[in-house]
Amino acid sequence: MIIISHRGYWHNQEEKNTETAFIRSFDMGFGTETDIRDCNGKLVISHDIPNGTEISLDYFLSLLKGRDLPLALNIKADGLSDLLVSSLSKANVTNAFVFDMSIPDQMSYVRENKINVFARVSEYEKTPAFYHESFGIWLDGFHSIWYDKSLVEGYISEGKYICIVSPELHKRSDYKDLWKMLKISGLSVSTQLMLCTDLPEDARDFFKEDI
Repeated sequence: MIIISHRGYWHNQEEKNTETAFIRSFDMGFGTETDIRDCNGKLVISHDIPNGTEISLDYFLSLLKGRDLPLALNIKADGLSDLLVSSLSKANVTNAFVFDMSIPDQMSYVRENKINVFARVSEYEKTPAFYHESFGIWLDGFHSIWYDKSLVEGYISEGKYICIVSPELHKRSDYKDLWKMLKISGLSVSTQLMLCTDLPEDARDFFKEDI
């Protein structure tokens, strides 16, 4: 299983999606999830509507310094695919996937087939859009761990990669229940599985024999 940090590896709320959090994550060998928006014709890193002070996507990619670490790119606005693919190509970044764009925008990503797309699945979206065209699944649980081993194994058997959202991202305290399920079930040894977490060091220690 691959562990990725959520908005970088931050130690306080103000560090989310900042250079400090990204450098810490990359230097410790973790890939990261982050949010992509556009501002004045350029792509920037921002979860909320940008105000012009955000770091650019190009600068974010430069922080990798050539390291082959996975990037999960949360697409927060439509029509960004051409600029995004161009930036990734210039930075020679291939270990990346996109998710969470609108359905019409997702259609353009899968049709152009220039970057890996993960389809969202949650308790509200149990039938993923463009499942067969998607490279993987972004598996979320807003209120509970509603899925089980068999669902994850089913995706794996069909060749999909899966990134599971750890419950603390939704301010829930049952994340250790999920981690235990992944470990006890043997799912954590799968190279097709990723875990997106606010606690990457804790997760690495917990799964140290499996990753």
